[in-house]
Amino acid sequence: MPLKAIFLNCTLKRSPETSNTQAFIANAEKIFHELNVETESIRVVDQNVKFGNSSDEGEGDGWPGILKKVKESDIMIIATPIWRGDRSAVAKMVAERFDGIWSEANEENGQYPTFNKVAGVMVDGNEDGAKKAISSILFDLSEHGFTIPVNAFSYYVGKAGPGPAYIEAEGDKHFFTNRNLYTMVYNMVHLAQTLKDNKYTSNLKELKEKAKKISKTEE
Repeated sequence: MPLKAIFLNCTLKRSPETSNTQAFIANAEKIFHELNVETESIRVVDQNVKFGNSSDEGEGDGWPGILKKVKESDIMIIATPIWRGDRSAVAKMVAERFDGIWSEANEENGQYPTFNKVAGVMVDGNEDGAKKAISSILFDLSEHGFTIPVNAFSYYVGKAGPGPAYIEAEGDKHFFTNRNLYTMVYNMVHLAQTLKDNKYTSNLKELKEKAKKISKTEE
């Protein structure tokens, strides 16, 4: 079966409003398609995702449907605009909701359902803050059980101060951004295929018991 990549667009703009982040995603999808990887993009703000830190916050919560698609994919990319020098509030909420996977560990080996899945991040905006957003998101993704390949990010920001965003500034023609985009996609596909063929063997339950034996503190 072909690999599948899913993008979580963390724009604050509801459909059908124009999203610079979605335009950025579209260019990444073209590269994935060159490598025969299926793609899907979800605009999170359209899905009525509730605040919380579980995998299901009850009636009407849109997160379980998104999480189901993440579990069915091999690659996930968090794409966010910059707001106030950091990731969007939607991207932060997504990170909080992923906390729920810690209670969904495999009964046999304790691995989260995100194990053996590859993740990365894309950031766009017209102000500084891309690297801060990238570092925060990549740490969250790693802690949530995703595997992060080399250079698993791409970003576009304009010149210092307010100015044109990705679409108007023709960010799709920016060499630095496109070079990083190609590197990100190719590395993600390589690692996703590697993990598909060679899954993690770590038994987290056994490792937990080993840790208890050398520790004096409680969990």
